[in-house]
Amino acid sequence: MKKYIYSLVTLFMFFSCKTDKKHDVIEPVEEIVADTLIVEESIEEPRIDSIIEVEKKVKKPKEVLQKPIEPFKNYLVESDITITPINHGTLVIEYNGAVIYVDPVGGKDAFANHKSPNFILITDIHGDHLNVETLNAINTPNTIIIGPKAVKEKLPQLLQKNFTTLFSGLSRGFTTSKMALDVEGVAMYNIREEAKQFHPKGRGLGYILTLNNKRIYISGDTEDTFEMRQLKNIDIALVCMNLPYTMPVSSAADAVLAFKPKKVLPYHYRGTNGLSDVKKFKRLVNSKNRNIKVIQLNWYD
Repeated sequence: MKKYIYSLVTLFMFFSCKTDKKHDVIEPVEEIVADTLIVEESIEEPRIDSIIEVEKKVKKPKEVLQKPIEPFKNYLVESDITITPINHGTLVIEYNGAVIYVDPVGGKDAFANHKSPNFILITDIHGDHLNVETLNAINTPNTIIIGPKAVKEKLPQLLQKNFTTLFSGLSRGFTTSKMALDVEGVAMYNIREEAKQFHPKGRGLGYILTLNNKRIYISGDTEDTFEMRQLKNIDIALVCMNLPYTMPVSSAADAVLAFKPKKVLPYHYRGTNGLSDVKKFKRLVNSKNRNIKVIQLNWYD
């Protein structure tokens, strides 16, 4: 009987062990997949202080403050005197309500933005300086016309009535209720043999205007003459430079360096081959004398 009980116990243990082993091998697939899905790799969040350090190391471009571009003013103001280019050799000078036209051409419309002239200065007889039609349109009974004898001879009788003839080296004083004006004649002529036919000596005139204690030189059509080089105490100089009629920019610069105006305005710089190199003129002047201020206004559209 004992032997029979022992056999039953042994048989029971044998089947129990076999069942456990079976459970170890056949493990549910669902549980394995589930375990795989829920296992996640932990990602470390960046620290705030680390981000700040990185931002400090990255250089940000500096903001460039751009100055507002001022509109170009096509005129010069000096001691309440305003000089405005019209075209080529034509300009307007204004002071204290009084108006001076220099070599007015282009008809009345060219002066639409300006008052009628108290004075008209004419330098020569050529069409870019003397235009009778324009003079008739802008002239008033009280306008004083100033110029050399050769210009007067080209004018009709009506325009000769208020004409004042001026000569090189001589000056005349004029007074109005608005200003006192002194006008001095300066010789203008060509010195190159191939150009003497254009402007013979003794025909035309440049001018020095003394206005509000400022001396303004207007060259007219000329080269770098002895008379130009001897000028003194010029505050503003308007100097021509065009070929073949007047002189090259190198000669104009050389003359300016000789008489040393405080300011110089290149004008009358259109020749047969287009516009002269006024930038070169400025370089030539300022390379030897930086105290002379070269001012470039727009004389041509």
